[in-house]
Amino acid sequence: MKAVILAGGYGKRLRPLTDTIPKPLVEVAGRPIVDWQVRWLKSHGITSFVMLVGYLKEKVMDYFDSRKGALGIEVAYSEEKTQLGTGGALRNAHHLLKNEQQFLMLNGDNITNIEVSKMRLDGSLASIALVPLRSTYGITRLEGDRIVKFDEKPVLPEYWMNSGVYLMSKEIFKHLPESGNLEGTTFVELSKSGKLMGLKFPDAYFKGVDTIKDMEDASTDIKSKKVFG
Repeated sequence: MKAVILAGGYGKRLRPLTDTIPKPLVEVAGRPIVDWQVRWLKSHGITSFVMLVGYLKEKVMDYFDSRKGALGIEVAYSEEKTQLGTGGALRNAHHLLKNEQQFLMLNGDNITNIEVSKMRLDGSLASIALVPLRSTYGITRLEGDRIVKFDEKPVLPEYWMNSGVYLMSKEIFKHLPESGNLEGTTFVELSKSGKLMGLKFPDAYFKGVDTIKDMEDASTDIKSKKVFG
């Protein structure tokens, strides 16, 4: 099975760092984000990758062309001439995926250890790996009007968030926009027709790397083996 990695965004929230470095190549704990992703997916038996590249695409391509042998992977590229959104970018890569019955797709800016080998479709056209939502703020615990405890950025187990990791059937291409994001187009359509699954991974680590603070937190977590033990 192939894995498709979205590696073409501008990474605006990490500027000025991303003025010269594409976001997937921003380093966390001494390695580019996308390098951690490839190593994680290899641990689940995935060695064939399609990189959806756009902004600073030559740097992503040069990185993998010089390292794919050492990493033991195959890499193909789908190039965007203009920003197409996640749905349009995937549609643009159809020629590289048309022989795949199913494939993984993920955002190129997340650090996670989701067990992708446990993902399934069960008749759906796509499934989304869900992780518990973590509050971005500290919260208070009350008894009546008395504060009895402070919880610093707790997990909110009753809420589940999209991890940006998807398993997709080849039939998904019939539902992709020429331009636009999956979340606002294809996934809305599939949810209405009952063709979209959500698979819960309650114990998975997940960190979206959008800010310098996210980079620092993810680096600390990797070094302390919270992620890839």
